[in-house]
Amino acid sequence: MRRRPADFRRPVRRRFTHWIWALFGVFTIVGLVLFVVHHNQSEDRIEQPLLERNSRIEQVAHDRLNFTEEISSATSFSRQLSEQITLAKAYLVIAKEHSNLHLAWELSSKIRSSQLLLSKAVMRGEPITLEEAEPIIKSLSALIFKAQDTHYDISTTIMTMKSHIQALEERANAATVQSTVFGQLAAEALPKSLHCLNVKLIADWMRYPSFQEQADERRNSQRVVDNNLYHFCIFSDNVLATSVVVNSTVLNADHPKQLVFHIVTNEINYGAMQTWFLSNDFKGSTIEVQKIEDFSWLNASYAPVLKQMLDPNTRAYYFGGLQDLAVEPKLRNPKYLLLLNHLRFYIPEIYPQLEKVVFLDDDVVVQKDLTPLFSLDLHGNVNGAVETCLEAFHRYYKYLNFSNSIISSKFDPQACGWAFGMNVFDLVAWRKANVTGRYHYWQEQNADGLLWKPGTLPPGLLTFYGLTEPLDRRWHVLGLGYDLNIDNRLIESAAVIHFNGNMKPWMKLGITRYKPLWKHYINQSHPYFEDCITS
Repeated sequence: MRRRPADFRRPVRRRFTHWIWALFGVFTIVGLVLFVVHHNQSEDRIEQPLLERNSRIEQVAHDRLNFTEEISSATSFSRQLSEQITLAKAYLVIAKEHSNLHLAWELSSKIRSSQLLLSKAVMRGEPITLEEAEPIIKSLSALIFKAQDTHYDISTTIMTMKSHIQALEERANAATVQSTVFGQLAAEALPKSLHCLNVKLIADWMRYPSFQEQADERRNSQRVVDNNLYHFCIFSDNVLATSVVVNSTVLNADHPKQLVFHIVTNEINYGAMQTWFLSNDFKGSTIEVQKIEDFSWLNASYAPVLKQMLDPNTRAYYFGGLQDLAVEPKLRNPKYLLLLNHLRFYIPEIYPQLEKVVFLDDDVVVQKDLTPLFSLDLHGNVNGAVETCLEAFHRYYKYLNFSNSIISSKFDPQACGWAFGMNVFDLVAWRKANVTGRYHYWQEQNADGLLWKPGTLPPGLLTFYGLTEPLDRRWHVLGLGYDLNIDNRLIESAAVIHFNGNMKPWMKLGITRYKPLWKHYINQSHPYFEDCITS
């Protein structure tokens, strides 16, 4: 059968090339459009000063070529040429894979010539003419027919393109994981400004014995065990973040002198934390700072989670150099090995004389008086918390492994999740229900790490199952550490806003829109703030 001559006004073998255009056409067009935009911007920047300097030159209004419309038009030579380029690129890949280097060189040469013609059309702002397009499209068509005659049939092309698409998907997935890992590393790193602040505060703690004397006085104060006052507990190694939590709570309280803050940190940051809170005024509120190393009762023989943390395999999982790409990067965050994060399950042991406390994470900001929380009726429950199941993915099945009979036999997969970060704990009911014992039971059941994802929320969901009282959503609004689109009205109405997520407000990668809400409560009058933070 005689082959019909190529018609440069029509795409070559439309029925044969539709699927290839679908794969490559979009990328080619987008690339050309971006080139046009960039070129037009560059050309405008160059031409404008020249026109201003030479006012004697007659300015002629000229409608520039809209290349987006031109390349989208079914009758334009630009579109025909771009389609030929797309098809030629596909055959170029196949020719290289079949070691037909001469054909690959010819295709590559014609592709460059075609791209040059498109570039010229963009630069001069005029469409490609028939005289310009005819020789290039004809020669490119001949090469495509030559590729087809070399038996690069449709099945070969499809298989080749599938393999390339798969390779590109794998590279894209790897790049996504790598980006997530870098983001996670940035979230875990301590900013230099905060490190500077810690160093200066620790130096003062060592230099001035008066700070240690004041700390001993506060530790022995009767206010820290007075159940007629309002008690808040914060477990953190971040001095500035903890300061914002305390300061925002105090400034929005109706009676700040009735507030008592119980802070637990680690030995490394103990001196810095003490110095900061002893050298700043918080409107007469009482602030107690302890270090976790002083809790001699909290050892591996008592706390299963501590035993797991000391396990070499567990530590290798979080700190080992080899990274399994199948594991979500945030689940390898070493913060899950910080015992400070698990102290929330030992509050009655830490404060044996207290009856009710409000637990606050160090990445929250308080916007309203929280003392009404202490008069809420929890209806015999232990934990007052805001539920998060407005979206389906915050139900129990999202956090727990329901393929395990231990979980599926005791819990409802559709049960509503709730949030840590702002919780009211009735410690009398806690002790009566032996909640800490329940926590230990589930930690022992999860010794192999197969019942839930790492973190404190999954064991919390198990431990406080049937013991949690839902609070009004306005008490605790979450997502300021990852969600860019939280309604301003919701933020304004919130008693507590929570920067949960990797984009913490004290870091450069924090969401700019929300940062002022946190910075508003930094004590900027402290001399070290200007030295370390501002500079």
